[in-house]
Order: sequence, then structure tokens, then C-alpha cells
Amino acid sequence: MNKGQLVEAVAGQLGSRTAAEDAVDAVLDVMVRAVVAGEAVQVTGFGTLESVQRAGRYARNPQTGERVRVKKTTVPRFRAGQGFKDLVSGTKKLPKSGPAVAKAPKGSLTPGKTVTAGSTGAKAVTRRSAAAPAVTAKKTTAKKAVAARKSTAPATKKTAAVSRKAAPAAGKRTAAAAKRSTRRATA
Repeated sequence: MNKGQLVEAVAGQLGSRTAAEDAVDAVLDVMVRAVVAGEAVQVTGFGTLESVQRAGRYARNPQTGERVRVKKTTVPRFRAGQGFKDLVSGTKKLPKSGPAVAKAPKGSLTPGKTVTAGSTGAKAVTRRSAAAPAVTAKKTTAKKAVAARKSTAPATKKTAAVSRKAAPAAGKRTAAAAKRSTRRATA
């Protein structure tokens, strides 16, 4: 199906070819502009369109077999949604009338509640940086427990076992506190 055929199919549902052409052009324009800006376009039940970075690599020229350097680049990528995959594979039947893919949940299309790709990336970075202090806290707590064991008189097996159990528990509490403070800071 090409763009003209798509416009004809939409015109069958809207009733006017000019309205259908304007609608198709507007949707495509908004999607392209969002992907170029680095945002992901997610259509519930249909799929996600986003831009991704391809790393530089070496490839082979099929005619000569020569090794060729391919530069890094940014390309668009489409990932089909689960509803679309199910319809294509045949696990779900295509309805005879009405929309082929499920509508978005009620309230999800209200303006002002969208999450851009940039903000989700920032949250992911925040989560990663929050994990680093938790690991450091575990290491320092464990070092303190080891130092305390060495400095005291020879301990019995029972007290050494208690010390080993206490160190990870303290680290877990510190990690949990770090996570809570990070959540509060990002909220």
C-alpha cells in the first residue's frame, strides 16, 4: 500500500478525500518531527517509532571482499506493538469492522501527561547513579565490620557469624535509604 492508497482507505472512513489527505499528512509530519527531535512515538497496540544510534563498524564489500569502515549514524527504528504482532501472526483475528488495534486507555491521551524520551533517559541515569552510593555503602560497612572483627579479641564462631550477618543487613538498610532519598529527589 502506498500513500495514495492509504489516503483512499482513510477517505472511505472519513468521507472526504481532502480531509483524509490532510489527516494522513498531519500524522506523518508530527511523527517525523518527533523522531527527528529525539522523541519516541508510541501508538498503543500499533508500535513505537524512535531514532537509535548505530555504532561504527567494519563491513565487507560484497563485490571485492574488501574490508570497509562504516561510520556511526542515527537511524529510525520501528518496533511493532504486541497487538499488531498478534494480528499479523494470526493468534488474534482481525475484526470485520471497527479499529484493528486496541484504543489507548482512557485518560492516556490527555495533554500535559506525555513523557518524552529525554525525561525517561534522565530518570534512568538517576537510577544508575543511585545504585553507585548503595554499593559504596555496602563496601564501607563490610570493611568496618572486618576491621572491628580484627581489632577485638579472638571471637568465637558464634560471634563471627553474627558479625557477618550484621554487615550485609546494615548495607541493605543504607541502600534502601539511598533509594528512598533518590526517589524523593526525582519526584
